[in-house]
Amino acid sequence: MSDDAATPGTGEVTATVIVNAPAAKVFAAFMDWERQSEWIPFTRVKVVEGDGGEGSLVEAVTAIGPAALRDEIRVVKVNAPYEVRVVHCGKVLRGPGAMRCTAMSGDRTQVVLHEWFHLPPGPIGKIAWPVLWPGSKLSFTGALKRFARLVEQGRLP
Repeated sequence: MSDDAATPGTGEVTATVIVNAPAAKVFAAFMDWERQSEWIPFTRVKVVEGDGGEGSLVEAVTAIGPAALRDEIRVVKVNAPYEVRVVHCGKVLRGPGAMRCTAMSGDRTQVVLHEWFHLPPGPIGKIAWPVLWPGSKLSFTGALKRFARLVEQGRLP
């Protein structure tokens, strides 16, 4: 993994959801990488190196029709049940990310997903990001809401 992928990019996306479940359960559900396919639309997730913990390489392939985007994600830090840090280290999606669980009263958990993607250089990146960002924010938020429902229904982890 090259060092530049670990440096925050200028394309920043944050999504938040409150889950009516304890932080330990929410964190365990999130870290079940391959089951992320159940709540991230059009995406298949698998662990390709390691056990899913620190040092592991996770691959997420999002495919809509013939178009596919491969995301390679290196797990760089796990602080269960509070935080996991990753670096997107593929050819297209690059940059660090974090998922944080904050315990709240009444066995509720706030989940914050934060990503800093590198943008394509030059005018393409400046033009593309404002168009892509709302979609990214909406898709991240929608996926987290599906995740919350599955955890609350006892279908995850």
